[in-house]
Amino acid sequence: MSRRLVLLTEIISPYRIPLFNALAKRSEVALHVIFLSETDPSLRQWQVYKDEIRFSYEVLPSVRKRMAGFNLLLNRRVARALDHASPEVILCGGYSYVASWRTMFWAKSHGVPLILWSESNAQDARRGHSLVEFLKRAFLKRCDRFVVPGRSARSYLSSHGVQDKVIYTAPNAVDNDLFAKAAELACNDALALRQRLQLPGRYFLFVGRFVAEKGVFELLSAYAKLDERLRAEIGLVLVGDGAAKPTLQGLAANIASGHVIFPGFAQREQLPVYYALADMLILPTYTDTWGLVVNEGMACGLPVILSRAAGCAEDLVEENWNGVLIPPKNESALVAAMERLATQNDVRLQMAANSRQRIARYSPEEWANGVVRAVGNNQGATTHD
Repeated sequence: MSRRLVLLTEIISPYRIPLFNALAKRSEVALHVIFLSETDPSLRQWQVYKDEIRFSYEVLPSVRKRMAGFNLLLNRRVARALDHASPEVILCGGYSYVASWRTMFWAKSHGVPLILWSESNAQDARRGHSLVEFLKRAFLKRCDRFVVPGRSARSYLSSHGVQDKVIYTAPNAVDNDLFAKAAELACNDALALRQRLQLPGRYFLFVGRFVAEKGVFELLSAYAKLDERLRAEIGLVLVGDGAAKPTLQGLAANIASGHVIFPGFAQREQLPVYYALADMLILPTYTDTWGLVVNEGMACGLPVILSRAAGCAEDLVEENWNGVLIPPKNESALVAAMERLATQNDVRLQMAANSRQRIARYSPEEWANGVVRAVGNNQGATTHD
């Protein structure tokens, strides 16, 4: 017998659609997704792939406001949507929205189990803010079970007194097949694509928002400190957009030799080309709940230089096996890692093969398996220390 499951989440992210499609195929649940907004144009330029949606869903009326330094997403008709869906279980994506709290109170008043889908980790930049921490503890105490993407998020919940028996892992994933197949096609047409996109013959790759906390300034500085002969051989491609782009472009213009390219923001179907033709992916972030670009890069067969602050670091990158882990804000470690992988071709190629092997376990189907395990559990409410 299927259990009616309502999943509450922020926006129609292209990265989440394959996960929700995989969950909707499972006979154990009857899925309905409530989106709080269609997208967030102030932060993301993602295309909304509604034609790929294969699950029941609705988008609540919403308005975004900035108050006292916080970005607020306010919704109407939360209770009405829940009444209409009549869930037997609720999976709530986060605790920082007003709608999340309204959903929590609805669940408690109707005796419906509430599962928190939590990606927070110990490196979260919001940690330490007294209001955030107070609200977090209050919300956690009212949840019955928890779904996390990996080890870092599990450890974080454990540090807040959540018992391990009510934490379930649903590994963060992207559509591996989509990225792998598109990357293979790109490799078969590599010369033409490099010419059309004006890409260097070899390059380091960054994909993400151009903001300081992604470590992109350290990456540009590290590239400038590489030996001049190495920079002449291998470029740096920064795919994305953000407020820091003009500053980054100005700094790049002052690098005497080398090749720094800013292709702009790339939609999902454009990204595999950049991954496929790169030597490696670099994400030197200060704080990241996960880092789905790492999933994408690994699906396309890339070794990864990754900051230990990324939520995915413990799960996806094994030191010296499919990449290199570096401390955040450590430019010298970044330079050393870039030099090593750029000059040791055999090591880099073996790491690429290992990345493909590792990421196969991080699929939409495995994410759905984790959620089904959490939904199917009938334990009572969580107890906290």
